[in-house]
Amino acid sequence: MASDQHIVITGAGGFIGSHLVEAALSAGHKVTALLRYGSQGSIGNLACIAPHSKTRLTLVFGDVRDAGQMQSLLEGADRLIHAAALIGIPYSYAAPESYFATNMDGSLNLLQAARRAALKRFVFVSTSEVYGSAQRPLITEDHPLSAQSPYAASKIAAEAACMAWASTYDLPITVIRPFNTFGPRQSQRAVIPTIVSQALAGGPLQIGSTWPERDFTFVNDTAEALVLAATHPQIGTGPYNLGTGSSVSIATLIDQVSALLMRRIDVQTDPARLRPDKSEVVRLTADNARFRAATGWVPKVGLEEGLRRTIQFQRGLHSDAQGYRT
Repeated sequence: MASDQHIVITGAGGFIGSHLVEAALSAGHKVTALLRYGSQGSIGNLACIAPHSKTRLTLVFGDVRDAGQMQSLLEGADRLIHAAALIGIPYSYAAPESYFATNMDGSLNLLQAARRAALKRFVFVSTSEVYGSAQRPLITEDHPLSAQSPYAASKIAAEAACMAWASTYDLPITVIRPFNTFGPRQSQRAVIPTIVSQALAGGPLQIGSTWPERDFTFVNDTAEALVLAATHPQIGTGPYNLGTGSSVSIATLIDQVSALLMRRIDVQTDPARLRPDKSEVVRLTADNARFRAATGWVPKVGLEEGLRRTIQFQRGLHSDAQGYRT
């Protein structure tokens, strides 16, 4: 396994991206982290990283939609984990062009830059949403692709470009399809932070559909897997599913959070959180055998323990908001 590599990580200020940076630094690599530029110069979730681990970290502000900047970004790099994306599925219905500009065109810019940089590995972080509703209990990588949202369509298009660049230009690309990742630092629009934060605040839980089933992987396990994908000598092009191999319904999640908090949670449907009828994905459960065989990766943090850690993190945010944290 490669060590002491220079890894570029896009989307580094985000939920998974910030944990990715931590995982890469912990593994002994040098990291260049691409952050979306904003007038306030925010580094997002990278503010959570311990100062002592930042000695091998370089921050770059920019945008994957800028082709020239992506050329400069990859100069001197060994490997790239491309995690930058617009990800909110509901917003993709309202602004599909933005999703294709970032998720497809941004990926194309990096693919072109990677050719010139002669990278040892380009990891594209896709999504299980490319499958649509499952046609069988466990989803293998040969499951048909079905875009049930503009977000999913943009990721399918970017995946197709990655596969084309791998075969046409012999670019060492690996496509990873994470299923649902959860844990500290996740956006409040995601289902688990939504459940936990509203439960901590009290009152009824405003949520969308509770019957869909998802395969939830704790973020530390996802980050470790993506670093493995970038550095493991036996990895191929894929695609590779990244998940635990089991799924639970949103209703079950609510029950588990209720039990951990030792309080009753009343549930109300929020129409704003409902997908269009034909867009809802019923079940997503990963068959992760291909990725396990290639890398030896297995998830280490189970759902209950992951929920405990997420609740602990959300308690801190809730306390800050209430102004009584010590």
